Amino acid sequence: MSPVVSARNVTKRYGSMVALDGVTFSVRENAIYGLLGRNGAGKTTLMRILTGQGFATDGDVQVFGAAPYENDAVLADVCFVKESHRYPDSHTVANTLEAASWLFPSWDEKFAESLVDDFRLPRKRRVKKLSRGELSALGVIIGLASRARLTLFDEPYLGLDAVARQQFYDHLLRDYTEHPRTVILSTHLIDEVGDILEHVLVLDRGRLVVDEEAEILRGQAVTLSGPVETVDELIGSLSELRRDRIGRQVRVTVRGPLEPTARTRAEALGISLEPVSLQQLVVHLTGAPTPDASKELSR
Repeated sequence: MSPVVSARNVTKRYGSMVALDGVTFSVRENAIYGLLGRNGAGKTTLMRILTGQGFATDGDVQVFGAAPYENDAVLADVCFVKESHRYPDSHTVANTLEAASWLFPSWDEKFAESLVDDFRLPRKRRVKKLSRGELSALGVIIGLASRARLTLFDEPYLGLDAVARQQFYDHLLRDYTEHPRTVILSTHLIDEVGDILEHVLVLDRGRLVVDEEAEILRGQAVTLSGPVETVDELIGSLSELRRDRIGRQVRVTVRGPLEPTARTRAEALGISLEPVSLQQLVVHLTGAPTPDASKELSR
């Protein structure tokens, strides 16, 4: 089966600044992807290229087997919703949803109306009068009701409160189960979406540093706590992501996985083993290493 998205050695430069640096990955059909990374990592730049709102300086991008830039046949099945999305100020919520229904062939009007009720959006209010939270709700409603084959959310739900964000996640997962399509979520709220992601892409300074199934990634890191000599013996040559030392005790996060024999030995020696959440792992992979970790990694 052909991938929905294929990117090969994609580079994007703005003068001397490199926003994307040789990024290569593919996105399969009917899966929920997380596009993660710090501010300025290149996530929005990549999503703009995938949705035909920009083009790569070098490399090749294909969506549904064709270049997306200025390709109406491809873009008809792509919905891109972002936090800074602009709608005509003179339009009401109802006008905006009606316009969206003309753009997306798979638009579900009944679903859109039910979402408006759930998010308590005032249908007759003009867009320029909407609060930040209401604008965010309008964006996620369009993204969900479009049922586009490829739907990208670039953090449009940051303006929603915790209850409304949970509504979004619930609606997304329920509707995705009934109407499968490919979804790419770019977010900083990794702990909130971690359970619904099937595949994770992590960008750091324009480079792709993680391209892995979420379930595999969740088991790839562990934190060990105990005496320095014992912990160092157990981790061996595993890559250290973080090291914190107090006297003769140390707490080390490693990217493994830790072998079963090492786990058994750790438990026998009283070494504490803690799982690392997806958010913690991304922070460790894209943050500056601690001084101790830098020293260990340079050995």
